[in-house]
Amino acid sequence: MAEARPVPDRAAWRLAALAALALLCVAAFMSIGLRGNLLFVLELRAMRLASLIEVAVAVALATVLFQTVTANRILTPSIMGLDSLYLLCQTVLVFVFGGFGFANLDARLKFGGEIALMVGFSLALFMPMLRSRIDVMLLLLTGVVLGLLFRSLSSLLARMIDPNDFALLQGASFADFNTVRADLVAAGGVVIGVGALLAWRYRHVLDVMGLAPDTAVGLGVSWSRAAAAALLLVASLVAVSTALVGPIYLFGLLVVAIAERIVDTRRHAVLLPAAILVAVVTLVGGQTVFQHVVKGQSALSVVIEFAGGLLFLLMLLNGRRP
Repeated sequence: MAEARPVPDRAAWRLAALAALALLCVAAFMSIGLRGNLLFVLELRAMRLASLIEVAVAVALATVLFQTVTANRILTPSIMGLDSLYLLCQTVLVFVFGGFGFANLDARLKFGGEIALMVGFSLALFMPMLRSRIDVMLLLLTGVVLGLLFRSLSSLLARMIDPNDFALLQGASFADFNTVRADLVAAGGVVIGVGALLAWRYRHVLDVMGLAPDTAVGLGVSWSRAAAAALLLVASLVAVSTALVGPIYLFGLLVVAIAERIVDTRRHAVLLPAAILVAVVTLVGGQTVFQHVVKGQSALSVVIEFAGGLLFLLMLLNGRRP
């Protein structure tokens, strides 16, 4: 009698379908509309593709980890105030150096300084968790208050900036997927790659942390240390993605909610790759559409934030619980 074949895992099939769709988007991004010097065009597109994939991986991983630690599916890492700190940093640089000086700052030095500043802020915010068990929501509330402070300071400085310089500042305050530097992409890729490996290695610990703090402690997980380490990893990923393209507030909420609906599980071995693949499809596929269909008449970041805002409102109206 023939041995019965195991029923295929639906999540595995769905991950395979997402991977195929992501590869299709990558192929379309690299091939549609090729003309002129093909070598130069392909090299430029490869750099832009690398930056899109890095941002997709960083934001997806950061949002999944953040929602696991906070046990809330409608929160995003932007609540920690890192985006507001980035905006304040840009405002201070324009205020001090002026528009011309800001535009001529060394990109690598600026990139490294922004990452160091945001990670340092996160260390100062989450360090108490390593000393004692502190309520995560209290720390997040502190991040919200500090974020409001940073935005208020940014608004104050912006009122004293020359109007021409202010226009430059406005351009630096929104996500830009078109301007890419190869050296920054390489440096960001190292950090994001290490972060992805760490998240995957501790996926089973994250599953336990998602049960509840008391349950995780009962199962042998040091909640305070694990939560602090996860939040620092989140801060590092958000810092790199923000320094690469600018702040993206609701993109993580959008892709994780879609990924969770597709795979129908919170197991991190499935949800992490699913969220990454959905993010890649959204960014790479969306950028392809905006380049070759819409012809640059709108910005992908604006549409993403609009869709993320609608999803957030729908989740609230539907009474979705953490």
